Amino acid sequence: MAISEFSKQYHEKMFPGYVSKFLETDPEFIERFDNFAFDEVINMPDIGGKEVDGRTRHMALLATLLGCQGIDEFGAMLPAAMNFGVTPVEIKEITYQAVAYLGIGRVFPFLKAVNEFLESRGISLPLEGQATTTTENRREAGTQAQVDIFGEGMRDFWQSGPKESRHINLWLADNCFGDYYTRKGLNYAERELITFCFLAAQGGCEPQLTSHAAANMRNGNDKMFLIKIISHCLPFIGYPRSLNALTCVNKAAE
Repeated sequence: MAISEFSKQYHEKMFPGYVSKFLETDPEFIERFDNFAFDEVINMPDIGGKEVDGRTRHMALLATLLGCQGIDEFGAMLPAAMNFGVTPVEIKEITYQAVAYLGIGRVFPFLKAVNEFLESRGISLPLEGQATTTTENRREAGTQAQVDIFGEGMRDFWQSGPKESRHINLWLADNCFGDYYTRKGLNYAERELITFCFLAAQGGCEPQLTSHAAANMRNGNDKMFLIKIISHCLPFIGYPRSLNALTCVNKAAE
């Protein structure tokens, strides 16, 4: 097999000492996949913009694997993420925030996988609390987070819309933003990044993906950065959803 030296070294950094069974059962596939995902993609052409470091890449990959429901690959990537500097708190925050965008039905097995992984590393649970809101102030704090991220136009969004569905806009403020975005552990730019990955990976959410691509740009994740993120995630979600995400980024940049 002709797996590149760079790919071998990167794989070793992700999974020290691990030898994949696929090297025996699917050698031709692994040669092409590893050389692509762990060499060609990592060494993609420099297009400028904000850089994607190893920690950020692995945060995006965890969010992407949640979005596409890649539970086995997610479990495999947890140690790699920690090897690149993603902390237990950050892993938990990515998983918690996924509930707002994927629902507990899809996140439940991932939360179990995270807990089993952390406990296997001798990390006692629960981790230190990261909540900054209470049931009394979560709506106000959530609204402020929406304003900080999207702009002043979100100030009264929680009480807008038709009467019969206005409660959902309220829930977006108090639950989606008030319960999750206000937590410590990740900043706004990081939370918008993982939201972008949740939406891109699950597909069918292009209006929301365009909106959050714009929010990413407002919070320092420029167009070129998002294109790099899509590129890093492409081997894990394929071309159709990656190309859709690219279209949304270009639309948001207009």
